Amino acid sequence: MARRRKSDCPIHFALRIFGDAWSLLVIRDLMFKERGSYTDFLRAEEGIATNVLAERLARLEGQGIIVKGAGRYRLTRKGIDLVPVVLEIIAWSARYDPDTAAPRAFVRRLRGDKQGLTAEIRARLEEERRRRS
Repeated sequence: MARRRKSDCPIHFALRIFGDAWSLLVIRDLMFKERGSYTDFLRAEEGIATNVLAERLARLEGQGIIVKGAGRYRLTRKGIDLVPVVLEIIAWSARYDPDTAAPRAFVRRLRGDKQGLTAEIRARLEEERRRRS
């Protein structure tokens, strides 16, 4: 018998997979900070606990967002498809957070050429994915 979900809402579905802060920070690190090892994630400025990190990596891997190979994690195609979502979060945060750490040049590029920036990031991540498969 198929298990019924609590909600078929698309927002609820997305939040179940990547909607906590730690999961999004792992995704961010893979997209923008060239982090990929367990140790890299532990050394991030936010200070994630080892047990939380292990659970989030397992969850993201189980959902097909990331994959581990040769001691490093990388985004899958499904994970790379989150680039526009993450860029929208960055744009929104840069607009409303006066203390944002987002580099001004990046935010300007995001505001002025979102499609070009998205394509550039996706291409880089796809190349990394192909190289490491």
